[in-house]
Amino acid sequence: MTADIPSQPDPAPWHSLRPLDFLWFLPTSGDGAHLGSAAGQRPSSNRYLREIAQAVDRLGYLGVLIPTGRGCEDAWITGASIVTHTERLKFLIALRPTTTSPGESARQAAAFDRLSGGRLLLNVVVGGSPADLAGDGVFLGHDERYEQAAEFLRIWRGLMQGETVDFEGRYLRIKGGKLVFPPVQAPYPPLYIGGSSPPGHQLAAEQTDLYLTWGEPPAQVAGKIADVRRRAALAGRTLRFGIRLHLIVRETDEQAWAAADRLIAHLSDEVIAAAQHKLTAESDSEGQRRMVALHGGSRAKLEVSPNLWAGVGLVRGGAGTALVGSPATVKARIDEYRALGIDTIIGSGFPHLEEAYRVAELLFPLLDLSTRPAEQHLVNPAAIFGGGGALSASAPEFTHGLARTR
Repeated sequence: MTADIPSQPDPAPWHSLRPLDFLWFLPTSGDGAHLGSAAGQRPSSNRYLREIAQAVDRLGYLGVLIPTGRGCEDAWITGASIVTHTERLKFLIALRPTTTSPGESARQAAAFDRLSGGRLLLNVVVGGSPADLAGDGVFLGHDERYEQAAEFLRIWRGLMQGETVDFEGRYLRIKGGKLVFPPVQAPYPPLYIGGSSPPGHQLAAEQTDLYLTWGEPPAQVAGKIADVRRRAALAGRTLRFGIRLHLIVRETDEQAWAAADRLIAHLSDEVIAAAQHKLTAESDSEGQRRMVALHGGSRAKLEVSPNLWAGVGLVRGGAGTALVGSPATVKARIDEYRALGIDTIIGSGFPHLEEAYRVAELLFPLLDLSTRPAEQHLVNPAAIFGGGGALSASAPEFTHGLARTR
């Protein structure tokens, strides 16, 4: 653990960075206050997911990531069922080249973007568990999936830009492809992508808009960003960078670390061992391998970098690390990633409804965000100090909801 870090002005070079895009996560496979335990678990009902989405929409998050895979509710159906219950929130939904055709996917994406008023973001998902992919009828190897995805995106991007597409490749063939109803966003909704392998970096550099990394230590993230930047430069392109992290923010570092301990308090060694076996034996993902390597399945050293805690990855696949600390501490760690070029965070916390409020109320005031809360509240002194009644001109000791000293 590390001590609280006092809030300090941002160093001058960071002032030139674009404001931070901050997204949250919809837990479509279920939610709860403890990992690896049925205690306090919540089902991913549409009502609960709507509640989270509406809260983060009000609180000032840019959007929500909807996960994909057979362990989750379908991302497109979930997003379509919730988007009309929100006002500004964007939806980051999976674009899966291996499980759909580029023409059908383009029509689907354009319709969602158009009918939501331009609130679609797309997460290109190429990898996954080979067992899950086989269950979907996909038997391509790791590198072959990226080759197929490259062909898919060439076709898809052409369709979304209004082109009539003829294409014949190793994996895909299309003749006279055309999109009748275009998307709102031009040339198409932004394409996000993760991937830690060289083929993943190459696809990101050549055809997408924002490269996402899971929450590795800053030095490792710096290496990935440098490689993607180099590849993009060779292709005559630039792109943005983001990071996927869990967050455990409390008023003090001590309280935050205590919350982290509670999150895995119900985990048994047997549950951890079974989860680690599944994550290593059933995945060909380089990103997953790197996540597991941070902790090696052991509770002994979960703080893998200052305030970067790998406890989530003991039992959870995908993003397995959290920033833990007070608002000032977590901001300092975020600033380290910002200095590398990160301008987007996709956060989450358990349970997701309560932690969305904690992050927004404790951390957001310290960050330079691209969005603002939908509602600005006038503070009622009666609600703070007890008693009833509303703030009025007859309470001269309060101006704009703030106590005035005498």
